[in-house]
Amino acid sequence: MSSHHIVREKQEPALYIHYLGNFNEEYLGQLLEWSPTLIVNAQEYEKAISLGLKVDLVINPPAGMLLQENTRPVHGVSDDLAAVMDYLIMEKYPAVNVIDKKNNLLDLTPYLSEIDIVVFTATEKAYAVKPGFSVWKPAGSIFKIQVLSYFETSNLRANEDEDFVVINDGFVQFNFTTPHLIISELL
Repeated sequence: MSSHHIVREKQEPALYIHYLGNFNEEYLGQLLEWSPTLIVNAQEYEKAISLGLKVDLVINPPAGMLLQENTRPVHGVSDDLAAVMDYLIMEKYPAVNVIDKKNNLLDLTPYLSEIDIVVFTATEKAYAVKPGFSVWKPAGSIFKIQVLSYFETSNLRANEDEDFVVINDGFVQFNFTTPHLIISELL
C-alpha cells in the first residue's frame, strides 16, 4: 500500500493588517470572522494585541521582538506588502483582505492572477473584478472606478466627482476587455 502526500489548498481568506489607524472595529470583527488567518505588519503588532487579537503571523519583525505563543514571524526580502502576497500565494491561499491607510490595490495588480485581493481603508473597500462581473446594489450606491481601459456598464452614471452612481435598485454589470477592472465602494 503506497502512501500519497495530499496537498490541501486553503479555502479561507487571510486578513493582513498593514495599517490599522482608526479602522472601524465592527468591520474588523466581521473581517476576522471570515478570515481565520490573521497576519499583521510588525509596526501594527502591539496595537493588534492590545485589541485582544490572536495573531498568527508577523511580517518582517525586528530581531528580539517578543511574540505571542503560536505567532510565527515571516521574513520577506521585499517590502511588507509584497512579502505577504508572496507568502500567501506560496501557501495557496485563495484570497486576502488587506487593511491599509490608502487604497493601494493598483500596486498589487501583479498578484491578481494568483490571489483575490480586497483592500479596506477607513472609508472604502477596493477590489478587482473580471469581465462580466455583476452585483446587486440599491439606487444611489457609489462606485469609484480606476479607469485604465475602456469599459461598459449597465445601471450606472458618472457624476461630477468622477464617481459612478447606481441609477435604479438592481444589478450593475461591468464589461471590458482587460483582465480586470479595479472598483471601490464606500464603507
